[in-house]
Amino acid sequence: MANFDAIVNHIQQVTGQHLGKCNHTTVSGGGINDAYHLSSNSQSYFVKLNTTEREFMFEAEAQGLSELAATGCIRIPNVICFGQTSQNSYVVLEYIPCQPFNTSSSRLLGEQLAQMHQLEQPFFGWHCDNTIGSTPQYNPREHDWLTFWQQHRLQQQLTFAKQNGYGQQLQDKGDKLSERLANLFDGYQPKPALLHGDLWGGNAAVSPDGNPIIYDPACYYGDRETDIAMTELFGGFSQEFYAAYQATFPLDTGYQIRKNLYNLYHILNHVNLFGGSYLSQASNMLDQLLSET
Repeated sequence: MANFDAIVNHIQQVTGQHLGKCNHTTVSGGGINDAYHLSSNSQSYFVKLNTTEREFMFEAEAQGLSELAATGCIRIPNVICFGQTSQNSYVVLEYIPCQPFNTSSSRLLGEQLAQMHQLEQPFFGWHCDNTIGSTPQYNPREHDWLTFWQQHRLQQQLTFAKQNGYGQQLQDKGDKLSERLANLFDGYQPKPALLHGDLWGGNAAVSPDGNPIIYDPACYYGDRETDIAMTELFGGFSQEFYAAYQATFPLDTGYQIRKNLYNLYHILNHVNLFGGSYLSQASNMLDQLLSET
């Protein structure tokens, strides 16, 4: 059972506000953390909980949210605090009632994401490691994108899959793809951009004033195409979103092939998180990519 009294005390220390009696209700939708709406007569907060050893995950999430917010491009929930009780680790965010996208908010998100991606960063990687879902995501500093993607994204997920018992065939196909990776980048030189890193439809919504919001990031500096590819993987983004992004910051024509490479990372991660139901999809994606290289 979570110690909400300790979390409330932390919020009060950080904000300087006395909350009085607080209630918490479960918020559905996440598969990795437990989520709650914590409310008093005057304030509302969004609280995520996990086991005590996962405080590092919430610390990295808080840093990612803060860096996304600092760009000033897209509405991001404010980080209140994070920490650990005797029972749980937690992160507390501003509570924003969410609404679904419409035409104008979809277009606005496309424009804002393109503006954020235009802010060039100094290297590939990030200043700390984080997680993608609950899987470790390693972000060492690199100046060559192919090296970064090959070693710290593709091969890392393949290594996890092998450790999880998913066989040598996946690894063999992945090794072949790694050897041919440069063929997918002929004439294309990605520049490092700040990425949300896990931008599927469940991690974006609209605030009551009509502004898009993004949350639950897995930030790092990388090729902007990875964010756009993720938006296509599980649906949830409209044609207005893509048209607005393209009008603001057009994608390279080779994106249509590379998006499968970038989404392979997430499907391999789903193999490692949720089991072999994603195994055939990962194998088929590898076959398709090998046929294109």
